[in-house]
Amino acid sequence: MINFREVAETNAMIQKENLDVRTITMGISLLSCISSDLEELNRNIYDRITSCARDLVKTGEEISKEYGIPIVNKRISVTPIALIGGAACKKPEDFVTIARTLDRAATDVGVNLIGGYSALVSKGMTAADEMLIRSIPQALTETERVCSSVNVGSTKTGINMDAVRLIGDMILETAYLTRDRDSIGCMKFVVFCNAPDDNPFMAGAFHGVTEADQIINVGVSGPGVVKTALEEVREADFETLCETIKKTAFKVTRVGQLVAKEASKRLNVPFGIVDLSLAPTPAIGDSVADILCEIGLEYAGAPGTTAALAMLNDQVKKGGVMASSYVGGLSGAFIPVSEDQGMIDAVEAGALTLEKLEAMTCVCSVGLDMIAVPGDTGATTLAGIIADEMAIGMVNQKTTAVRLIPAYGKKVGDQVEFGGLFGYAPIMPVNQFSCERFVNRKGRIPAPIHSFKN
Repeated sequence: MINFREVAETNAMIQKENLDVRTITMGISLLSCISSDLEELNRNIYDRITSCARDLVKTGEEISKEYGIPIVNKRISVTPIALIGGAACKKPEDFVTIARTLDRAATDVGVNLIGGYSALVSKGMTAADEMLIRSIPQALTETERVCSSVNVGSTKTGINMDAVRLIGDMILETAYLTRDRDSIGCMKFVVFCNAPDDNPFMAGAFHGVTEADQIINVGVSGPGVVKTALEEVREADFETLCETIKKTAFKVTRVGQLVAKEASKRLNVPFGIVDLSLAPTPAIGDSVADILCEIGLEYAGAPGTTAALAMLNDQVKKGGVMASSYVGGLSGAFIPVSEDQGMIDAVEAGALTLEKLEAMTCVCSVGLDMIAVPGDTGATTLAGIIADEMAIGMVNQKTTAVRLIPAYGKKVGDQVEFGGLFGYAPIMPVNQFSCERFVNRKGRIPAPIHSFKN
């Protein structure tokens, strides 16, 4: 049983080490909203979301106050909109009306973000899928809280290179349309391989079709807690190091489990999963890169970084699964650049490059995340970077993702400012050699041989 004594034990973590529940995310199925009439579809979506989530924010605030646990965000994920809007939408602009409806519903119930403006196209695109993808730049420009994702690959199906190439163009268009805000629209869009159905973290959250009508998923985060614990075993051997990380992850996950169970009970919505992800913030002491330095690296990106990150990620997962039977989502260590002051410092010191980040994604929880690149980076280059990361996920049977921000009008040496949890990011250089002939080929990269396990 989880009790208040366990929460009290973590009080120092909360007060001094930046432990928080990063998000309570309510997943809502919109399958019952489907209509061939666009106006009726939008009305159904608005009514469904506002009815299901009317008490979400209030409940989160009550739990936070009662237990003294910071709950940073309350969010909603919905069924991928390409599936919901297929019958009613005849052009990309029709999908944009749904994005506006999602934004209005999210605003009215008071949540921070809403995810699920998404398409699942790992093997091919329907007409609705392609229209939604083409609508993403306008949708993200005209809304504040809507987040979008596209799953373009999987271990079972390979990589849909037609979608990857199209997305390169859409990212550049999004960057241009939001150029007056440092191309912030790109911050709300992520491309996946092997996307999970139950991820509570944005921008990649959507409510998978295998999920129940409603679900409560919680994302908990504590890089500062792990770093502080490691300070106590600074000169210890690897076994002691691993045990310390594992025990700390166990305690952090128990906090998430408590919040998830309480929210589930009070909202009368089934509990889904706890996602234990070491998701950093720009706050000093809340950095995954600082953990790597505590393990023994001068900067993130130094030789040994990938090995240290692999160890950290594995021990976090081991501690998490001992604490809860329902650990899911992404769970592990995130390595976004703009949201992690230690990562920013490493980039500015010249220790961390895009290529080294790509190597690190082979062993972490997500991929190339919140990385600002020059605004004149070509669409085919963006597509090539995406394809590389999707290949890592496909071959290694893991989730990988890409969130690139080609900052319009910015060059290497400049920086972009997003504020809040999203921080700021230095513009990172990109390999200038062309991959145009490769990404312009039609079709898909087939699944690897080890995908055939039936």
